[in-house]
Amino acid sequence: MPTRSGHCLCGQVRFTLTAEPVTARLCWCRDCQRIAGNGTANAIFPSESLEISGDTGAYSSVADSGNTLTRRFCATCGSHLFAESTGRPGFTVVRLGVLDDPSSITPASNIWAASAPAWACLDGTLERVEGQPVLAKPAGAR
Repeated sequence: MPTRSGHCLCGQVRFTLTAEPVTARLCWCRDCQRIAGNGTANAIFPSESLEISGDTGAYSSVADSGNTLTRRFCATCGSHLFAESTGRPGFTVVRLGVLDDPSSITPASNIWAASAPAWACLDGTLERVEGQPVLAKPAGAR
């Protein structure tokens, strides 16, 4: 299993991932658009596979899904790095752009596609989910 690494813009926060992502997707919810000025590219990993060094800040809010989402970012440069949702305990969302090799993971779908602006370039070869997708449980989970 490959180990992936990444860091924030200033390098104060560094991380490693020791598992494969459960899924990867492009999110077009309004919150992600406000964070990035566009959609965001994300992968979901088991939380125990993520090791972080450095100081992160956090901001929690209720998402359109109804879940509480806690977003973590570098306390120094503000780079958005991770998110956790009450709807998916035990999993952490990692922003693909902060990986040292963001091309090592390819998104499989566009989610919250109904919220995408008219000018958004959604890849027609990817699965299109209009709102909140259902995340399949890992093998062996109850």
